[in-house]
Amino acid sequence: MDARALAALLRSWPQAPVRPAPVGAEAGGLVRAAVHHGLAGFVEHAVGRAGWELPTEARALLRRESLAGAARAMRLKALLVRSLEALASVGVVPVLLKGYGLALRLYPDPLQRAATDVDLLVARGEVDVAARALTGLGLAARAEDGARHGEEDSHHLELAGPAGLVELHFRALAGWGQALEGDALVARAVEGEVEGRRVRWLRPEDEAVYLSLHASNHLLQRLAWLFDLKLLALAGLDWRGVVEGARGTAFPHLAWYGWEAARRLLDAPVPAEVLEALAPPRWQRVLAGRFFSGERLLGAELARSKPAWVAAKLLLAPRAGDMARYALRRAGNAVRARWG
Repeated sequence: MDARALAALLRSWPQAPVRPAPVGAEAGGLVRAAVHHGLAGFVEHAVGRAGWELPTEARALLRRESLAGAARAMRLKALLVRSLEALASVGVVPVLLKGYGLALRLYPDPLQRAATDVDLLVARGEVDVAARALTGLGLAARAEDGARHGEEDSHHLELAGPAGLVELHFRALAGWGQALEGDALVARAVEGEVEGRRVRWLRPEDEAVYLSLHASNHLLQRLAWLFDLKLLALAGLDWRGVVEGARGTAFPHLAWYGWEAARRLLDAPVPAEVLEALAPPRWQRVLAGRFFSGERLLGAELARSKPAWVAAKLLLAPRAGDMARYALRRAGNAVRARWG
């Protein structure tokens, strides 16, 4: 998968790339990379803005994928609106994480960014009433999620049905043996709306921390996550607040991995002093440069290799001991689930 043209397009945004339009196999690689990284809709828009004329076959494929992505986004938007209405009926106003809510605020069109589910964050004390309200939409919680609700490695309930999947978060994130608790984020969230329904957004500095941690928790394997960071930076951030917020978590190194890659690969406007303030030890910076090289991230190589994925997680962890214990817990849970 040749993703060089995709990288050039994202790096130059919001300006047009100086390089000419890709042709031949590179044009096909642009489309395949855009689909793989969840950006087909945006790339179609950016290609038009850049004045690139793609070969007929690549242009037709990009159009089909863009329309398919928009259709999926419309279905998720419908599920989101119904979820907001159900929660409003029981007095819950959730924080929207990622997905349609993020695209609505940062992208030229909210249908341009791929998403697979609806992510909602509520205070821990609201989880049970919120889950009951959402089951009224024909969504059912996975049985094992209820049992995991109090466990240290759990951060959301999954409620699925014919309309799609809602992840009801009581923590913003859990991974690497650490957790980003949700109640403080909910308390600081700001008011917003989607289609006339009340919602909350994370404070910009909290969102900058959360999105970078989320991207790094998944080892930066989708360029959409790094491009989200670039768009958030372009919208303007209080970088001192970002640094303070990241340092207030258990894993500030993860914020560095995300923001450093966004700056290096996509030219995100991240001040050097911010990266200096969040940087992990030098040996981890060197390893991150290898695991997260441009070629490897563009090709999403870690996602295709379980040994490499595990090695990256262990070596880049903020606390190796916590990560090892987390891995052992995950392995034990998998064994118990299999043998019951």
